[in-house]
Amino acid sequence: MVKATSGRQIFQPLHSLRAAEKELLPGFHDFEWQPALKNVSPCCKVSIINGLSGWTSALDDAPADTITRRFRYDVALVSALKDLEEDIMEGLRDSRLDDSVCTSGFNIMIKESCDGMGDVSEKHGGGPALPEKAVRFSFTIMSMTLVTDDMEGEVTIFTEPKPNSELSCKPLCLMFVDESDHETLTAVLAPIVAERNAMKESRLILS
Repeated sequence: MVKATSGRQIFQPLHSLRAAEKELLPGFHDFEWQPALKNVSPCCKVSIINGLSGWTSALDDAPADTITRRFRYDVALVSALKDLEEDIMEGLRDSRLDDSVCTSGFNIMIKESCDGMGDVSEKHGGGPALPEKAVRFSFTIMSMTLVTDDMEGEVTIFTEPKPNSELSCKPLCLMFVDESDHETLTAVLAPIVAERNAMKESRLILS
């Protein structure tokens, strides 16, 4: 990886690139849930995990060699919020507000997407047999609002200007499965749904 500056290429040391990568990927930032999320580990330093870990084989026709990788929902959400930190602060300034005036917390609206990625089969080589289709489950932070003590109603401090852009879409889970295989999709996404439901019943504390 190189960085172009004034027509020159500057090579970054590998350890610097890896350090920068860690800050961009979910699992870098500290946070807390109050109360703690039900059936979710309080550990914040969680990176990519096997989407089938802890999955009980309730589907007789589910292929055992299906591969899926994902982020934990709350960890990915924190990473997405940190990416928007400058936009959020700008929204507060535009509304002539300070983050200290928010005592009731922020409300976040999220859009979820489950998209088929088409044929991703390996045309060459002798790798393991896998479904030739892939599905990506992702989310987009659509808006953020807050309630202040001296104002009625909610004040919108962030609205995603390009909600359908790939840049605003945060990948959460990638799996090798046909999008028409609803049983397998439901089973693989069940832990993500459980994490989402748990977050609705708690409050995120993020510095």
